[in-house]
Amino acid sequence: MSTRESHTYDVVGVGFGPSNLSLAISLEEHHANVLTDPVTSAFFERQPKFGWHRNMLLPSATMQISFLKDLVTFRNPASRFSFVSFLHAQGRLAQFVNRKNFFPTRQEFHQYLEWAESHLTNQVTYNSAVLAIRQPPRAAPGAIDHLQLEIGDTVRGTTRTVNARNIVVSTGLRPRMPDGVVRDERVWHSSEFLTRYGLANPAQLKSVAVVGAGQSAVEITKFLHARLPHAQVHAVFPSYGYSVADDTAFANRIFDAEAVDDYYFGEEATREAFWRYHRNTNYGVVDDTDIGELYQIAYDEEVSGARRMHFHNLTKVTSVRSDGHTARVQLRRLDGAERELGVDAVVFATGYDPMDPTDLLGDLDRHCLRDESGRHRVTRDYRLVTTPELSCGIYLQGATEHTHGLTSSLLSNIAVRSGEIVDAIIKERAERGMVNAAAAA
Repeated sequence: MSTRESHTYDVVGVGFGPSNLSLAISLEEHHANVLTDPVTSAFFERQPKFGWHRNMLLPSATMQISFLKDLVTFRNPASRFSFVSFLHAQGRLAQFVNRKNFFPTRQEFHQYLEWAESHLTNQVTYNSAVLAIRQPPRAAPGAIDHLQLEIGDTVRGTTRTVNARNIVVSTGLRPRMPDGVVRDERVWHSSEFLTRYGLANPAQLKSVAVVGAGQSAVEITKFLHARLPHAQVHAVFPSYGYSVADDTAFANRIFDAEAVDDYYFGEEATREAFWRYHRNTNYGVVDDTDIGELYQIAYDEEVSGARRMHFHNLTKVTSVRSDGHTARVQLRRLDGAERELGVDAVVFATGYDPMDPTDLLGDLDRHCLRDESGRHRVTRDYRLVTTPELSCGIYLQGATEHTHGLTSSLLSNIAVRSGEIVDAIIKERAERGMVNAAAAA
C-alpha cells in the first residue's frame, strides 16, 4: 500500500540521532524568532524510538567530551535545550557541580538526549525508513527545486512519499567487522553488546574474547571480567599495548569550530598533518584511567596466581567459525604464529565505517560532483556540490571527514555544525524568495 503527501517541507531529516536532533533544535529556536512563515521540517527515523549507542551504556562509563559540548551550547549558550537546563529540570544541577568533573556518565548524557528529544516528538516519525530519494516525476528539465522521499513504515509495511526542498542526511555509522566474519548468537559487534549479553546465560559464558584496541574494547573487557568472575577473558589487539588518548588542551583544539576552517580551507599538507599528528585524539585510543585499571587487574592476577585475564597483543583475527557450541577464533600474530581460541562469545569492538549516501541517493548521485579521488565534493556548510539543474539542497551530517576533518561525525562540533546547516538553508530560502518576488513583479 502506498500513500502520497502533497506538502513540500523546507527541510526533511533522514535519521534522528544526536546530529539531526541538534538540527531540529536549531530550527525550533529559529522559529521562536520568526513570527510569520517559519521553516517547515520533518524527520524520519527507522528505529522505534530515540536511541544513541544504547548497547554501550555500560555502568559508570563516562563521556569523553565536556558536558558543555552538548546539542546547543557552543551555538547558543542561552538555549533551553542545554545540558545545564536538563540538570536543572531534573533537580540535579547542584549535585552535578559538586562532582567537580566535566564529564557526565554516558547513561546520564543519554538521559539528556532523551529529555531534549521529548520536547520535539512532533517533529519526528519513528519506525520510518527512508527507502529512496529521487527527483519528482514531473520536474521541469534543468529545474529540480525539490526532491521526493519514499518513506517505508517498518511496522505496517506501507509506504508514502514526502517532498523536500532540502534534505539533511544523518544515518549514522555502520558497524565494521573483519572480512569474512559474520555476526551470530556467539559473534557480536560492540554496537549490539548489551542486548546480546542480556540474551545470554552468564553461567554459560565461561570463556569470552574481545577484539579491538580502542575505548569500547577496553570498556567491554573490564565489564566482562567484572560480571563473569568464573570466566576466562581474552583481549585480542593488533598493537603491542593499548595507546593512550591525547586529550591535552592544545590537542583538543582540533575539535574547535575554528579547526574546521583550517582543515577545509587548508592545503593538502595541512590536512595530512591533522591526521598524522592528531589521529590519536579519537581513533584506536583509550583513556589513561581505563588503561591503568585494566593493567592493575592483570597485575593483581599475576600476584595471586589466579589468572583469568589474557592479553593477545600483536595479534589479528583471521577467521571465526562456529561448531554449534563454541566460536572457534583463528588468531595470527604479526610474527606469523597461529593459534585457535575456543570461546563461548567473541565481541568485535572494531569500530565503524562512515555513512555513504550513494545508495540512498540512487540515480540522484549522478548530479553530485566528486573530487579527483572519487569522493563527494562538499561545501563548507556541509552541502553536496551538485550540477546546476539540482537547485535543492542535500546536506550531510557525517561522511565529510575528507573535507571537514576529524569532527565530521563527532559530538564535539555538533551544535555549531547543525547551526551552520540551518543558517545555510535559511539564507538560501530568503534568496529564493527574493528571486521569486522579483520575477513576479
